[in-house]
Amino acid sequence: MYFRTLCLTSVIALTATAAAAEMTFNRIASFATPDNMAEGEDRSQVTSAEIIYATEDGNTLVYTDSPLGVIGRIDITEPSNPQPLGNVSVDGEPTSVYVHGNTIFAGVNTSESYTDPSGKLAMIDATSGELLGECDLGGQPDSTAMAQDGSFVTVAIENERDEDLGNGRVPQMPAGYVAILDVVDGMADCDSLVKADVTGLAEIAPEDPEPEFVDVNGAGEIVVTLQENNHIVVLNKSGEVLSHFSAGAVDLTGIDATDERGALLFTESQEGRVREPDGVQWIDDEHFAIANEGDMDGGSRGFTVFHKDGTEVFESGTAFEQAVIRAGHYPDKRSDAKGVEPEGMEFASFGDTPYLFLLAERASMVGVYDMTDPAAPVLKQLLPSGIAPEGAVAIPQRNLFVTANEEDLVEDGGVRAHVMIYEYAEGEAQYPTLTSEGADELIGWGAISGMVAGEDGMIHAVNDSFYGYQPRIFTIDPSQSPARIVAATDVTRKGRNAQKLDLEGITTDGEGGFWLASEGRTDRLVPHALYHVNAEGEIEDEVSLPAELLAVEKRFGFEGVTMIDGTLWMAVQREWGDDPADHVKLVSYTPETEEWGAVLYPKATPETGWVGLSEITAHGDHVYVVERDNQIGANAVTKKVYRIALSEMQPAALGGELPVVSKEEVRDLIPDLKGWGGYVVDKVEGLAITDAGTVYVSTDNDGVDDSSGETFFWSFELE
Repeated sequence: MYFRTLCLTSVIALTATAAAAEMTFNRIASFATPDNMAEGEDRSQVTSAEIIYATEDGNTLVYTDSPLGVIGRIDITEPSNPQPLGNVSVDGEPTSVYVHGNTIFAGVNTSESYTDPSGKLAMIDATSGELLGECDLGGQPDSTAMAQDGSFVTVAIENERDEDLGNGRVPQMPAGYVAILDVVDGMADCDSLVKADVTGLAEIAPEDPEPEFVDVNGAGEIVVTLQENNHIVVLNKSGEVLSHFSAGAVDLTGIDATDERGALLFTESQEGRVREPDGVQWIDDEHFAIANEGDMDGGSRGFTVFHKDGTEVFESGTAFEQAVIRAGHYPDKRSDAKGVEPEGMEFASFGDTPYLFLLAERASMVGVYDMTDPAAPVLKQLLPSGIAPEGAVAIPQRNLFVTANEEDLVEDGGVRAHVMIYEYAEGEAQYPTLTSEGADELIGWGAISGMVAGEDGMIHAVNDSFYGYQPRIFTIDPSQSPARIVAATDVTRKGRNAQKLDLEGITTDGEGGFWLASEGRTDRLVPHALYHVNAEGEIEDEVSLPAELLAVEKRFGFEGVTMIDGTLWMAVQREWGDDPADHVKLVSYTPETEEWGAVLYPKATPETGWVGLSEITAHGDHVYVVERDNQIGANAVTKKVYRIALSEMQPAALGGELPVVSKEEVRDLIPDLKGWGGYVVDKVEGLAITDAGTVYVSTDNDGVDDSSGETFFWSFELE
């Protein structure tokens, strides 16, 4: 896997509000990889954007698409409007790219098996797609780098192991090596191939090194990570070993090391966690940084800076991961493995200020660090990315930064793989929109599903069943930028975290407590119910659904709750058994009398998938609802706020004919969602309206599971 350095400008502190003259990175566009397919080609095929680079003029991006076996090209002459230039077949699996001038140098895996690896270095004209030449590398290539003066190219020949053989352990022969080729007149000289031997160096499986990532400094020295061997080697152009040393281990404290329990609990430790680095980048001619992703036994969740003689200069420990946690991007289902999994890197400088971009594969975030002092990096900004950022490139002459995100969820009906483009310009950082930075404790959060405005100016929100062991009420201060989660209150029953809840709605009770709506899933013993909790989150009362509703229930139940003159109103997400097509119930319940009723709400007919309600809140003379489809990206059609006059909210008895209310469109949210420069997310879940008429909207990030983890929290004013 390959990331290459160019240069970049400085960015502001994550928690600071940018002054008008300060410069920040903000995403301005995204490009879905299927858009590079030819007319008539099957767009349902899995595609990917993995390793990426740019032509010398900065107008064309090239990336590897392993599933399709092609090099993709994108015209970014107008960076806010990227255009497809099509794919170029390479007759194999492309694993890395580098562009020198206008020539693409692509590592291509042509192996027939793990025991008979092969590969080539293909040279391609970036404009025409014409194959200019090929060099046999003798093994399976991974990353590619070039000397800064263009005099040679180097390729990590991994000859990777079979993870299904021998419990996925090394050694598994044949051994890998580092390929080095002279570049003459802009082309690799195949006859000059040097196979640098890096066997016999590591303490772990010294006979079977698996070179993972290479980079070249200004002195022409090559640094290579041996990830499975937990080792680092520095070579010269001739392939001679200048130094080598273990990547070492880190003692981690304050981490979540247990997955599948549905809770963010950062109370555990891992001692002696080997780093097993993936990406590596020279910071200067003396220092380099490694991304400690882990593989067989390790992953220390951060990055480390070394002097090339092996002296450890800086270790991030859990600081990077904790910044990601506060931004709501922690991937809980990876807790027992490698947490946020820093995998790739990009290094760049602007003027005299160096910056490191650290790509967190599982958290889908990019950390931007000021590396002026290699011994004291400073996190300046967090950037949102698509799902699983694999590669990145900076284009300083155009004030651009780009990520390639490999995950394509087409087989699950989800979002496609994307290339994302960021512009460096004056203005405030647009992301994150919600953070727990500054709270008295480390607050992990995600899957925000329902909201309500409090009388104190705060917004209160709940998470859904993704965190089934840890249902919570979050207190959000929307007056800050970004909005801040200042407290998290556990929802409890008899002193313990409540179980079997899928909280989708919250409203105040007027007495300091809340009513919560839980969406049922009776096939998993999760009941449809309402819960009355006090200010401390303790459940004081549980209200089950009446027989008339349970007789027709389906799992897509209550998606919001609001209070109108002592009566609770709940929005049912989709049709239940007795509902006419494209109509859903707004259900009423009066706690004082225990009376139930309902009206019918007419929702849009879906073009694809389904359309339903995901929130309800009362304000003034109307009830406001969020109506959305389950579509994502370019397929999204319906993400809207509607309102219903209170005068029409006259419930009829359950089991009989229900009145149908009329609706008025208030706001189309798709333009808002497009404003962050990524793809349109599907789950608009939260809606809160203050007494003054400020509307707050939020999205659900699915707990960063098959999701980019992006949560958008924003506001607009009622007219």
